[in-house]
Amino acid sequence: MNKNFIIVILGLALFFTSCAKKSETTTTHEGAVSTMQQSTINTIIDDLVKKHGEAQRNRIERCVNQTAILWQETDGDKDVFHEFCMNNFVGNAEDLDKLFNSISMHYETLIGHFNKIALDMRRPVHLEGYEVTPIDELFAGYDPFANIQKDFYNNKIAFCITLNFPHYTLAEKEEMGEKWTEKEWAYARVGDMFVERLPADLLQKYSEILANADNYISNYNIFMGYVVDDEGKTNFPQDLKLISHWNLRDELKSHYDNPQSINKMRIIYEVMQRIIKQEIPEAVINSNKYTWNPKSNKVYENGKEVSLAMEPNTRYEHLLNCFKANVELDKYRHDNYIDTKFSNEFEMPQANVEKIFKEYISSPVVKEVAEIIKKRLGRDLEPFDIWYDGFKARSSINQEELSKKTSALYPTPLALEKDIPNILVKLGFNRSKAAEIASRIVVEGSKGAGHAWGAEMKGEKAHLRTRIGANGMDYKGYNIAIHELGHNVEQTISLYDVPFWFLRGVPNTAFTEAWAFAFQHNDLNLLGIKSNDPNKEALDVLDKFWGTYEIMGVSLVDQEVWKWMYNNPKCNAEELKNAVIKIATDIWNEYYAPVFGVKDSPILAIYSHMIDNPLYLSAYPIGHIIEFQLSEYIKDKNLGEEMIRICKLGRLIPDVWMKKAVGSPVSSATFTEAAKKAVQKLNNN
Repeated sequence: MNKNFIIVILGLALFFTSCAKKSETTTTHEGAVSTMQQSTINTIIDDLVKKHGEAQRNRIERCVNQTAILWQETDGDKDVFHEFCMNNFVGNAEDLDKLFNSISMHYETLIGHFNKIALDMRRPVHLEGYEVTPIDELFAGYDPFANIQKDFYNNKIAFCITLNFPHYTLAEKEEMGEKWTEKEWAYARVGDMFVERLPADLLQKYSEILANADNYISNYNIFMGYVVDDEGKTNFPQDLKLISHWNLRDELKSHYDNPQSINKMRIIYEVMQRIIKQEIPEAVINSNKYTWNPKSNKVYENGKEVSLAMEPNTRYEHLLNCFKANVELDKYRHDNYIDTKFSNEFEMPQANVEKIFKEYISSPVVKEVAEIIKKRLGRDLEPFDIWYDGFKARSSINQEELSKKTSALYPTPLALEKDIPNILVKLGFNRSKAAEIASRIVVEGSKGAGHAWGAEMKGEKAHLRTRIGANGMDYKGYNIAIHELGHNVEQTISLYDVPFWFLRGVPNTAFTEAWAFAFQHNDLNLLGIKSNDPNKEALDVLDKFWGTYEIMGVSLVDQEVWKWMYNNPKCNAEELKNAVIKIATDIWNEYYAPVFGVKDSPILAIYSHMIDNPLYLSAYPIGHIIEFQLSEYIKDKNLGEEMIRICKLGRLIPDVWMKKAVGSPVSSATFTEAAKKAVQKLNNN
C-alpha cells in the first residue's frame, strides 16, 4: 500500500484547494492588506447587474465577492478593480462555455507539462540505475507548480476565473451536487482553483522539505541478513534488504504460512520499535557494515561488540519540518492544514472521518475476529498480529514458490509492462480496452517500494515505478505492483474517459486507493492460483476487515499527532518523538490492548507515510471502506466494465460519487455487518 504519488505533488494539490470564507480583508505574504471596501463591491455588483440583467445577480454577487477577497493593493486600486470586473465578467452561457473550454485547454497543457517536469526531475532519486548526487536531490526538490498561483494572480488569469466561476462550499456541493450536470460539476471544479493566495516561496520551501523527507524514507533500508538474535544467529537471507516500513511489514506478513517463523516476526517487531523510538544505531541504517541485535540493541563488527550512536531523532525532525512549513502556509489559508487536508482535499471533514474510524475499531465484532485468529495461530496474539495475513489464500502457499513464479514472469520492468494487457483482460476488460489502457502506462524499476504517478494531460503516460530485484520481481514486490497498477488504470480512465478535463480523477486519494485494493485482492487469481475453500468469501471479508482495523489505528495516530503539534507549535524533535510514542501507545491501549491482551505497544507509529506524506494515511482506511462497498456491488458484475463506468464519473465529492457508483453514500455499516456474518459462518463450520 504505497502512496499514489501524483496526487500529493505539493503545488498541484495546494493549487486546487477549496472552501473559502468571506472576509473584509486579506493579509498578504508581503504584509499588505486588501483595502477593498464593501461599498465598492456593492457598486460593482449593481453595475454588472445593470449590464447583464437581474437573472445574473446571484452569480455576479458570488463572483465579485470572492474576487474581492483575493484582490490586493498591488493588483490595483478600486478603480482598476471596477474596470477589471466590468470588462471581464462573462454574462451569457455561450461565451461562458467558450471561456471554460479555453481555460481547460490551456490548463491541461500547463499542468500536464509541469507534471512531466516533476516526474522527470525525480528520476535519479526514484529509479534504479542512477547514482544520486547532491545536485540530483536539489532538482528533485524543485516544484514546478510552486509559482503558478503567483503568476496567475499577477497576470490576472486567476481573477478572470474567480470573476466567472463561483466557488461552492462542501456543504453546498453536498446539497446541490446530485442534481448537477457533468458540465455544472466541471464549472464548480474550475471555481475551486483560486480561493487562497499561497506565497510561491513558501510552496517551494515546502516542496523541498517533502523531497528531503521522501529521500530519507526511500533510503531507509535494513539489511536483514546482518540482523541477529540473542544467539548471534542470522534468521534471514544474507542479501535481504528491507525498506521501512513497507518491506518490513510485508516480510513479517509473509511468515504466517510457517508457524516456525515466529522468531523472525518478533525480530522484525523489535526492529520496528527501535525505529519508532529512535533507538536504532544510525550506522546500521542502509548499511551492512555491522551486525545488529535489535532486541538487546547491541552492535558487532567482525564479531566484536562496538558502541555506536543512535539515530538522532532524524525521523521526527522531518515530521516537524513538514509541520512548521504548514504553519507558515496556514497564515494564507482559510483553515489549518488538518482542515485543509480533510475538508478540502478529501472533502470529508476530519471529525466525521475520525467518528467513522472510532466506531469501526470499537465494534464488538473486532474481538470475535481476534478470537478466530488466535485459534488459527494456536497462540495468544502479539502486537505485530495487527498484520495477520492468515485469512488470505496465499497464507497456505509457500512464499518462496510464489516468488519463483513472479520472478520468472517478471524478470524486468519491461516484462511486466508487456503483460499489462493480459492482466487487464483477466480482470474483465475487453481486449481492445485493455490494450488501449496498457499503451498509456510505462513500468520503471524503483529504488523505493514503488508508486504510481499518473499523467495530467492526454498524450502522456502514467508511470508504474516498482521494485524489481536482480533475480526478478519477488512476490511481495508483485503484490505491491498490482496495487500500484490499480492506481495507474484509474488514473488513465479518469483522464481519458471523463467528459471534461476539470473532472479528471476521483473524489480524493481514498477512491484511487479503493481501485488499487480491488486489483491487489486479485493478485493470486492473476497468477492462476484459485482457492476451492468453501469459506473463501468469508475469509476474504475478514482479511479486509482486519486490515482496515489495523490501518484505522495508524491513521488515528497520524491525526492525533497533527492535533498535538498544533497545540504545541514550539515543540522540538525530542518532544515530538515522545508525543508520537505516547499517542500511539494511548490509542493502542484504548482500542487494541483489550483485543490483543497486550498493553503499551507503540507499533501504530511505524508507518513511513507519517513522515514524508503528511496526513495521507487516512486515505487507506477510507479507501478500504469504499473498496468494500464497490466490491460488494460489483462482485456479481464485471470488474473491468464497472471500473470504466464508475471512473468516468470523474471528480465529484465522495458521497455523490458513491451514490452514482453503487447507490449509497460512503459507509462502514455494510463492512461490519459482513464481518459479523463471516464470523458466524466460520464458527458454524
